[in-house]
Amino acid sequence: MAEMGGKGVTAGKIASNVQKKLTRAQEKVLQKLGKADETKDEQFEQCVQNFNKQLTEGTRLQKDLRTYLASVKAMHEASKKLNECLQEVYEPDWPGRDEANKIAENNDLLWMDYHQKLVDQALLTMDTYLGQFPDIKSRIAKRGRKLVDYDSARHHYESLQTAKKKDEVKIAKAEEELIKAQKVFEEMNVDLQEELPSLWNSRVGFYVNTFQSIAGLEENFHKEMSKLNQNLNDVLVSLEKQHGSNTFTVKAQPSDNAPAKGNKSPSPPPDGSPAATPEIRVNHEPEAASGATPGASIPKSPSQLRKGPPVPPPPKHTPSKEIKQEQILSLFDDTFVPEISVTTPSQPAEALEVAGGTQPAPGAQEPGETAASEAASSSLPAVVVETFSATVNGTVEGSSGAGRLDLPPGFMFKVQAQHDYTATDTDELQLKAGDVVLVIPFQNPEEQDEGWLMGVKESDWNQHKELEKCRGVFPENFTERVQ
Repeated sequence: MAEMGGKGVTAGKIASNVQKKLTRAQEKVLQKLGKADETKDEQFEQCVQNFNKQLTEGTRLQKDLRTYLASVKAMHEASKKLNECLQEVYEPDWPGRDEANKIAENNDLLWMDYHQKLVDQALLTMDTYLGQFPDIKSRIAKRGRKLVDYDSARHHYESLQTAKKKDEVKIAKAEEELIKAQKVFEEMNVDLQEELPSLWNSRVGFYVNTFQSIAGLEENFHKEMSKLNQNLNDVLVSLEKQHGSNTFTVKAQPSDNAPAKGNKSPSPPPDGSPAATPEIRVNHEPEAASGATPGASIPKSPSQLRKGPPVPPPPKHTPSKEIKQEQILSLFDDTFVPEISVTTPSQPAEALEVAGGTQPAPGAQEPGETAASEAASSSLPAVVVETFSATVNGTVEGSSGAGRLDLPPGFMFKVQAQHDYTATDTDELQLKAGDVVLVIPFQNPEEQDEGWLMGVKESDWNQHKELEKCRGVFPENFTERVQ
């Protein structure tokens, strides 16, 4: 009988719960349709929003803290492996072996202590802090259900009172259920109204305590680790002194333009003539060593500088390496101009190698720069002679243009953009194919990078006549010299 009674009570409780769920569902539908009013508390809703935000922040902090601990553990393992490697390569007869082994042991213990303290003082505190949220979240949900029960009982009581045929017994029972539902709801509501603001305000102290603990532990860890590293450094310095003759030297990597062994720059001859004169080509192709004086340092490759010049797009047609004779003639209005190659250091400085035969230069009996200039003037057009003279003197052609009123101060030569170039910095020029640029020297020669020139677009100069606003750097390999 007792079992039957127990089963009956259980069945009655299940039926009651099912009835409550149906009543709540019906009440929510009526509220959503606007056929029943809903009790609202804006202050409590704000507390719930703060609670959800606090829970989200705490969950993220817990996740990031676990990631940090995993990183510390991984760093511990990497440091341990590194120290084990040092112990293996440290030979028994080397001084300081025992000290190095002791340092490695202390290093391992320091990492373990740091990780454990982070777990105890940060992670466990974090878990305790988040442990209170599930219970409060459950109570907030239960409070919402009890509020629906209260609204449902209130509406039922009001409908019985406004009915045409009033049943006092049903009204009294409905009133009793309303009072009961209201009491249950208000008890839960009052408790949450006190706990939620208190929990929200506690987050400040928790965040401060957590990050102070982490910062303090990390500071102490690095102090102790610094001492160990200093001790290890002292041991290695002592080892170096014992084996100073076997010191490992890091050799500098040669640049791309470094000369081969034995290829030394020739010294100037005693008579003052140039040691070597660069070869002058009629097509005026720019060369990397143009204008360089003998014995000057070889420029670094673009890969070793602050920034290397960008690579222009490939041309549609690949030009031939050798220019045909008829093309050379057309460049100078069909006037025959032979290609001239100057002598190497092993040949007489006065000899000029002319296509079709060797012709001595007039005035060669007096060696020097004047003879070389006269030799070039007697057989070459003016533009070639000017380039030849400027190269021999170790200067850049165009110095005479510095005094011209229609050119910027220090103007050296003109170039024309062969490809579009998009500037990637504020000190660079934006170029379109066909733009003419007036090349000027850098204010500080040390700031010039290999493969880059300073200049101002001719159109900008003609319009503004102001270098500060118009000048900029541009890649030399995107342009071709025209004057």
